[in-house]
Amino acid sequence: MLNKIMLIGNLGKDPQTSYTPDGVAFTRFSLAVSRNYKTNSGEKREETEWFNVVAWRQLAEVCANYLHKGSKVYIERRLTQRKYTDPKTGQERVTVDVIASDMEMLTPKSTSGGASPYILAGNVDEFAPEDSEEFP
Repeated sequence: MLNKIMLIGNLGKDPQTSYTPDGVAFTRFSLAVSRNYKTNSGEKREETEWFNVVAWRQLAEVCANYLHKGSKVYIERRLTQRKYTDPKTGQERVTVDVIASDMEMLTPKSTSGGASPYILAGNVDEFAPEDSEEFP
């Protein structure tokens, strides 16, 4: 079986880093991925989809330190589903997350606040504890 996703998009907000009770870092951010197309009548359209991305351990720290709202990045790894209880309604919900193992910063240096362009971080073979009790 294969579960792999590759995305290029822009962060919708600054990354948020948290830690599991065991002290494992994880960083979450939203990624907007757009595509342009023409309708049958020739009208140009843009469609944007939003993805929830989670990075773990060292990659989480890199994302927290170098990414910000608007950063353009390449993300790769896999999709996973998780259940949570909506704090407002108390209803159980299901969400799909992209668990990142590879991240490449694509924002040019001039717009990234001094960060080096085209930084590649990843190829992480580290265990992401999303299947354990500590996954938030």
